[in-house]
Amino acid sequence: MKKYIAEAIGTFVLTLLGCGAAVSLNCGTDPASVVGTAMAFGLSVIAMAYAIGGISGCHINPAITLGTYIAGRTSMKDLVGYICGQVIGAVAAAAVLYAFVMTAPGLAEGTTTGANVCAAGQVNGMIVEIVLTAIFVFVVLGATSKTNGATNNFAGLAIGLTLILIHLVGIHYTGTSVNPARSIGPALFECGEAMSDLWVFIVGPFTGAILAALIWKAIETKE
Repeated sequence: MKKYIAEAIGTFVLTLLGCGAAVSLNCGTDPASVVGTAMAFGLSVIAMAYAIGGISGCHINPAITLGTYIAGRTSMKDLVGYICGQVIGAVAAAAVLYAFVMTAPGLAEGTTTGANVCAAGQVNGMIVEIVLTAIFVFVVLGATSKTNGATNNFAGLAIGLTLILIHLVGIHYTGTSVNPARSIGPALFECGEAMSDLWVFIVGPFTGAILAALIWKAIETKE
């Protein structure tokens, strides 16, 4: 149970700080807002990796949990428990962020929760999310592999920096999800287009995670 609570807390922090930055910076209106939002998501992952990594492994993302399950590192029990904790944490964070915005009228422009939408259509969004999630989960599996030896100590840093890069690429198209929980929470409060596109940000990342796990299993060396 402690692992699941840790995942809820970690996903709460990731969603609140990452999506909160997207709201505060009005992400997408200028390059600085995109860089700032990307940094917020990546740095949140790094912070949580060192805060709760020793408790749960700091997945804070259902796609990562699915990837580790397929790779044989996570049990079915933890697959369900982790994802439930992650979604609960993301919804709670979106509720807090929504309260921030609603009690400060006029300060927030554009999105109220940092929800994901498919700016160039759902087909484009699906392709972007599958590819970017596959890259992200592949890095997670590689950086945390026991065969990497000493580099495991820097896994949190490598994963966080990769997430920054992925956001720099994907924000223009989808706002960058690569994390179903991070999309579900804000969409529940944003409604509208965010809700109609939500399935893309569930199916896309899960598909990308499956591809990444299968590729990793095919090339992983056994020590």
